[in-house]
Amino acid sequence: MTYSIVARDPMTGHLGVAVQSHYLACGSVVPWARAGVGAVATQSVAEVAYGPRGLEEMAGGAVASEALGRLLVGDPQAAVRQVAMVDATGGLAVHTGPGCIGLAGHTTSAGVSAQANMMARPTVWEAMVAAYEASAAPDLAGRLLDALDAAEAEGGDVRGRQAAAIVVVGAERGEHPWDGRLVDLRVDDDPAPVAELRRLVDVQRATRRMTDVLFGGALFDPDVDDATIDVALASLAVAQEGLGDNREPTFWAAILLARAGRAPEARERLAAASAAHAGWAELVDRVVAAGMLAPDEAQALRG
Repeated sequence: MTYSIVARDPMTGHLGVAVQSHYLACGSVVPWARAGVGAVATQSVAEVAYGPRGLEEMAGGAVASEALGRLLVGDPQAAVRQVAMVDATGGLAVHTGPGCIGLAGHTTSAGVSAQANMMARPTVWEAMVAAYEASAAPDLAGRLLDALDAAEAEGGDVRGRQAAAIVVVGAERGEHPWDGRLVDLRVDDDPAPVAELRRLVDVQRATRRMTDVLFGGALFDPDVDDATIDVALASLAVAQEGLGDNREPTFWAAILLARAGRAPEARERLAAASAAHAGWAELVDRVVAAGMLAPDEAQALRG
């Protein structure tokens, strides 16, 4: 009922898993990943426990093949499971049980495994790996999405499509299982879930660019210099291009410009944000109360 891909990026060490299915909210079942540990896809007659338990095994030192082998041995319904794991070194393990509904199968290459069941064609999983390896996307998320698109081009799920999800984590293991989560997005019910998932990944990239500015010091440093502000403004402009009607980057650009004493530019940005949503003008007073903008700067911002 699903096709998925698990992979480790050899350049960054990032780990990821992406999935599409004609199954509501497949992202709540199939994809699992932990930074510096591994990624898991559990599907077919899915046993969710393969996800957290597989990661637990790998976190304890097991390579992917050992982790999957231990879990299969204890599963009386292993014949109907389809599970893939990649560990922090790029080691792979994949199982397509003989009881999985056809067309079902999997294929692997260096650090990547694609697996599918109930497909329209037996070429789906090979096309996914080929697309992943040929992808010119700038990051692991983009390459995983290219693999999902390739599956759709080969016919995808014979029943159609409904949901998709993607999880990407970093290379460094954190103190907690939720540390290092770079991408964690789901489309639960959509006529074109992979296209919508790609849109959400693009939105997240833009949001992350904005967030890097917000937490990069420019808004909190009392002695921020003009060069730092200009870099932050340029980054916010790129973020705004990616966020479209969401004018939050433009609002924060107004705050930065007000702090820099560039009141006319600041007023222009605030007017643009407020035209899209009146709440941005109201937020100025709250930014002042939070100590991120002086009262005289806010007055100049309002004109």
